[in-house]
Amino acid sequence: MRKEVVRQRLTYALLPLIERALLNDTFRGWLIRELEHWIFERWMEEDSNRPLRVQKEKREIVRALVYSFHRALQRRQLAPTVLRKLLKNFFGACTLCLDKERIEAIEAFKERHGVHPPTSVVIAPTKFCNLQCTGCYANSHAAARESLDWEILDRIVTEAKKLWGIRFFTITGGEPLLYRSQGHDIIDLVSKHDECFFLMYTNGTMIDGKVAKRMAEAGNITPAISVEGFEARTDARRGKGVFKRILKAMAHLREAGVPYGISLTATRENAEEILSDEFIDFFFEEQQALYGWLFQYMPIGRGYTLKLLPTPEQRLWMWQRTWQIIRERKILFTDFWNCGTISDGCISAIRSGGYFYIDWSGKVMPCVFVPYSPVNIVEVYKRGGTLEDIYDVPYFQAIRQWQAEYGFAKERPEEHGNWLMPCPMRDHHKVMRELIDRYKPEPEDESAAAALQDEEYYRGMLAYNEAVRKVLEPVWEREYLAPHRKETIASAVSQN
Repeated sequence: MRKEVVRQRLTYALLPLIERALLNDTFRGWLIRELEHWIFERWMEEDSNRPLRVQKEKREIVRALVYSFHRALQRRQLAPTVLRKLLKNFFGACTLCLDKERIEAIEAFKERHGVHPPTSVVIAPTKFCNLQCTGCYANSHAAARESLDWEILDRIVTEAKKLWGIRFFTITGGEPLLYRSQGHDIIDLVSKHDECFFLMYTNGTMIDGKVAKRMAEAGNITPAISVEGFEARTDARRGKGVFKRILKAMAHLREAGVPYGISLTATRENAEEILSDEFIDFFFEEQQALYGWLFQYMPIGRGYTLKLLPTPEQRLWMWQRTWQIIRERKILFTDFWNCGTISDGCISAIRSGGYFYIDWSGKVMPCVFVPYSPVNIVEVYKRGGTLEDIYDVPYFQAIRQWQAEYGFAKERPEEHGNWLMPCPMRDHHKVMRELIDRYKPEPEDESAAAALQDEEYYRGMLAYNEAVRKVLEPVWEREYLAPHRKETIASAVSQN
């Protein structure tokens, strides 16, 4: 019997004891340290060839993850069902891969394709939203009624579990809590697939006491609530009074025992505010958010503009500041660009250990920020196919090939590209445009189509890429490559 299966059965059998021990102040510290070690050990199984600082940052993010969990336990802010599902679903199945059926699905995928499957899928079940935020990447609004039929949504999740061993799903939109189809809503989906764990991006305005209670009863969902900064900035983009409604939603979630985080879009205008000590203290101490996802502004979607892109100097400062927060405060606060080192670069296009995106019409895209689709899952199903049929689509294969050449598949750190510039769409725009021109994926909407015809936009992106490279390339060389070369030389000398 495989070691993983033995570990799975033993761990699952001991879950009730582990749960009780975590609520005990005497045992909790030891268990948290063991959890940190276990996750890191598994994460680093194949990462010894990465730059030393990359390895260090992976340990720091693991520590931030488990200590964020630790704080939630100390505060007694997790409902019993939530704690149980966090242990079994998030840590057990998703993070440590202790789920027997998941192990079997992963092995079967490796036999078919020679690589590991993706670990997540992002689904936007509806375009409908009660807000109309400036610069929305999805161009969502109240008149947008496009939604996936329940059968399609449920089938996507079912096949992702069965065929690829996926246990972690991200739900976005539109506003997911407005999804309705055939008498079902998004919490019905979460409850049905109770062996999985769901992260849901939401504007927070639909979370009342009843919704929070349903989330607590399901136990396997965490909402990431979008904010732009403090009240003035949030209301300026999202609408007057939204900030106060967000705080009410957080109060309902705390009362119900549901863990939640915040989702941030960093722009040239708000970067310093959302990374300030005052902001971190307010949301992570006073409001008791457990995590934060930071997305640097992408010039796509409604009203796309290059004027909101963080400057190269701001990106450098954000890199320093983000890792300071992670390292010193042990808060799970991830910048999806400046923390590209922990994912080995871009994770889009169904990459091993990565993800892909399906929108409300069934269009399958490499990423929510690359709104160009070569295939529609609804049409695949109509032809008698399955989710498996999208894996070898040439457009996705080409993106994965670029990821591999940029460093993901490289053996030596000096062969890696700069993972502080991980995004082919924003940091290597010429590369992505060449792939789009070659494979001609369908633009998701009018804004995506317009961007392809906008020469000023194209030239501006290339100029931005070069300016960022000049600032961040020396940092990559000094902080990541040089120390690794030094250590390699020292090790070789000592062996001789």
